[in-house]
Amino acid sequence: MVSSRQRARMVGFVCAALAALAVLAPAASARPHATTRLRWKACAKGFECATARVPRDYAHPGGKKLGIAVTRLPARDKRHRIGSLFVNFGGPGADAVASLHSFGKDLFSSLNDRFDIVGFDPRGAGQNKPAIDCKVNQETQGLYGQPFFTPLNLKVKALVTRSKRYARRCVRRNRAILPYVSTANVARDMNRLRAAVGDRKLTYLGFSYGTFLGATYASLFPKRYRALVLDGPVDADEYINHPTRNLQAQSAAFDRALARFFMTCAAQQDVCKFGGADPWAAFDALVARAYRHPLPASGDHPRPVDGDDVLAAAGFATYAKQLWPLLAASLAMAADGDGTGIRALVDQSYGWSRNGYDPSTDRYFAITAVEQHYPRDRRFFLTEGARSWSLFPYTYWNTGYVELPYAYFPIKPVGVFRGPFRAARRATPPLVVATTYDPATPYRGALSLVAQLRRARLLTMVGDGHTAYGGNSRCIDAAVNAYLVRRKAPPHGALCRQEVPFAALRPAAAGGGASRGLLRSLQPRLALVH
Repeated sequence: MVSSRQRARMVGFVCAALAALAVLAPAASARPHATTRLRWKACAKGFECATARVPRDYAHPGGKKLGIAVTRLPARDKRHRIGSLFVNFGGPGADAVASLHSFGKDLFSSLNDRFDIVGFDPRGAGQNKPAIDCKVNQETQGLYGQPFFTPLNLKVKALVTRSKRYARRCVRRNRAILPYVSTANVARDMNRLRAAVGDRKLTYLGFSYGTFLGATYASLFPKRYRALVLDGPVDADEYINHPTRNLQAQSAAFDRALARFFMTCAAQQDVCKFGGADPWAAFDALVARAYRHPLPASGDHPRPVDGDDVLAAAGFATYAKQLWPLLAASLAMAADGDGTGIRALVDQSYGWSRNGYDPSTDRYFAITAVEQHYPRDRRFFLTEGARSWSLFPYTYWNTGYVELPYAYFPIKPVGVFRGPFRAARRATPPLVVATTYDPATPYRGALSLVAQLRRARLLTMVGDGHTAYGGNSRCIDAAVNAYLVRRKAPPHGALCRQEVPFAALRPAAAGGGASRGLLRSLQPRLALVH
């Protein structure tokens, strides 16, 4: 779920000193002699691809190197070209190369007139080798594996066994790359790539976790950015230094987003055919019923649907308002005894395909486990699991018990940066773009990030779903484009409104090809789901 964790912990004076040296060392990497060369070749239609060689450990830039996959879509207006626009789709650990090839031309069409659109796969992800993959069934063995435990069904031994097995398997299969995948190292890679494409300063658009990458870059390289857009922002300090608190705020936001879906559904029964005057109560009844008697489901991956599945599907569907009609149709089908629509949403949320499970959740876990600040005491997670159950009716499984694998992750980070997060006084103020009812990165996190950066400008979209740019609001798109092209920031307190209606979708379409087609059409938005 677009979300956020941390794990590496300082132990004693020696570790603190080593971490401080690791943070200071990268300053040397910005010197002119530290160059990276790119040999571009045609790849996907209209795109060029290259592999960059970067230091595995920036404290030892002459040591082992990593290959970083890079792609670009050259600017159409060569005469008025400004430079390169670097983009990151979040995660952490989301790819950029394949995503840009898939939907980059459409998403960045206006910006591509004046910019080369550049994406690179973060170390440990995408087409890079090695790429993190724990090789597990995400639905039963992964970080968000089912069953979702509560104080009522908790089996401590089973939870501990599953958590240890997952953490140790991830470490065993990916140990060589894990110490080096911190966000700060990805920011250092991006600085190398900025120089390699010939840009004196970075122009950047980051979504979700990509806003944390942008804030980290601004803090490490305060004189090396031209313009930064941070869309769907995380509270940078809380994300890396207080991850459980960050996830609790996220769980509250997911529950709030689902409540808004219920209210809209009740008000628009002409298009939302679920639950009548009280979809909220109908949903509660459906979850309870599915726990007692799982619903049959057909489709590409037929398996019965239980209450955990209904909760997982609902949480996933709040990521984009464009998914609301599919959720409504799937719930209506489920109320009639057919779980096929719910199963399609659950498969998407866990990254299932005929080729197996996508490893993006493994990458999310490993990268956050390396750098976020988590305790080792399992009692902390058991206590927070019970607390989560008491606070969050629908998204309790997003924090607490689910975080226990972090207690068993032994890798220490190399080159991590945990703040303070600051924007340069004399640079163009970063543009923070926030959605008022964003479930994955709550709006208050945006306010906190603006305060931390000190010189950032806040642009708000009144609406639902995760992130704002790209098809939600013409006002947002125009403001972001103007900022990136002309460095013209909107006025303080600028507001835009979302322009996405609660459209109708026939319930029968939820379980067949129309369901898959809608999910494919939302690929740019769903790329933001870890």
